[in-house]
Amino acid sequence: MTNNFPSMNFEIITERLYMSMWQESDASWYRKLVGERGVAKPTIDVAHKKVISLRDKALETGISLLTIRRKEEGDVIGYCGLIIGRSTLEEPEIAYELFQRVHGNGYATEAASAIVEAVVATGRQRLWSTVRSWNIASFRVLEKIGFIRHHSIWDENGEIVWSVRDL
Repeated sequence: MTNNFPSMNFEIITERLYMSMWQESDASWYRKLVGERGVAKPTIDVAHKKVISLRDKALETGISLLTIRRKEEGDVIGYCGLIIGRSTLEEPEIAYELFQRVHGNGYATEAASAIVEAVVATGRQRLWSTVRSWNIASFRVLEKIGFIRHHSIWDENGEIVWSVRDL
């Protein structure tokens, strides 16, 4: 995988949040977050491998999801960052997922805004997002940070809406 862009910043501090690269200890909370999706929690071994994979991928591609901690409380509330996902390294996807207990406080918008700034600094021209059509809260975040709906695709689980932001 050829990367013609500088790496994004893997440590980002906002007004209320501290975002950073994954640590092996993040596997335990990551399991709980996945469990909130209504699916079976991964085993600690599977979660541990995922965290290590995310770190390795970041070094290879120069982009990553970052863990999100609240500065004042010090607790982990989720992750936000860049992935290749259904897109490309040149035009990656923004992705975020937060624990339900912190929804509605603007943390996803704050984190995603910081990620947009980080991707602009890499010189990329466009950023994508793919979100299931039922995920109204994610669409609100995307709208607040300047994304517009582009097109939809369908798979066995329903509609996936592609949104785009030119940088």
